[in-house]
Amino acid sequence: MKRVIAVANQKGGVGKTTTAVNLAASLAATRRRVLLMDLDPQGNATMGSGIDKSQLARSALEVLLGEAELASALCPVEHGGYTLLPANQDLTSAEVRLLTQTIGRETRLRRAIEPVRSAYDVILVDCPPALNMLTVNALVAADSVLIPMQCEYYALEGLSALLGTVEQIRLAANPPLEIEGILRTMFDPRNNLANEVSAQLLMHFGDKVFRTVIPRNIRLAEAPSFGRPVLFHDKESRGALAYLALAGEMIRREEEALKSAHTAVGGSVPPEAAPGGSPGGTTAADPGGDDSAEPRRAIDAAAGGGTS
Repeated sequence: MKRVIAVANQKGGVGKTTTAVNLAASLAATRRRVLLMDLDPQGNATMGSGIDKSQLARSALEVLLGEAELASALCPVEHGGYTLLPANQDLTSAEVRLLTQTIGRETRLRRAIEPVRSAYDVILVDCPPALNMLTVNALVAADSVLIPMQCEYYALEGLSALLGTVEQIRLAANPPLEIEGILRTMFDPRNNLANEVSAQLLMHFGDKVFRTVIPRNIRLAEAPSFGRPVLFHDKESRGALAYLALAGEMIRREEEALKSAHTAVGGSVPPEAAPGGSPGGTTAADPGGDDSAEPRRAIDAAAGGGTS
């Protein structure tokens, strides 16, 4: 995939860090090389990956300030299969110091990523719940933005503000930046308002809304307290299957885009770009659709057992 994807939403409590951690684990389960960068001073992605944020020798702070190379601050995540750039509350001082600079402050993360970019298939950046200098650095470094959001009125208001910021970043500093997709999280199909907001999203944004829907799920909510993604907590839960489905949908989209690009120039589709299975689809009632098949088989193999 070779993409840098910022997971962003200035509204807190929408499942942003949950999405970053579990999507990283799900993509890693498909044998892709994944780097998760925690750019939130709360350090929730760090703790949710089983890394003690109070015991960091190097973190995102030193990387953003140019005091350490990115490679020297990375940590392997045992229960996840991906690599992590950790963060803690010290990262707040990085934002303060960046604000005092006038040249290159918004490109610090992009420059830090360049030396290691080719080593990973996907780089996910977990942004703080604010449109601040840390988020700006993530958006300038990213190829695309994945937006997790709850289907409620205030979330729609926040989405408008975020899309405006993305457009400003695109015009000023990162022209290729695009919307990776809008992900409906903590979705309850019994809630009429949630269904109405979901319908509005589909009407206004069409294919930019992921077909995969992340349901409210107790296993998904409790996994961070065990310091591991839900795939390694309860791989049969609806939350785990939903994030496997999301990974499958993203991979399928990438394959279809490659296929369309080669067809447009009159060439043949390379073997690695050919879709590997049924496109599938997911709904709130069935979060584990066909898109989850490939990553689910991979995680079963990694766990040393099979499931039906």
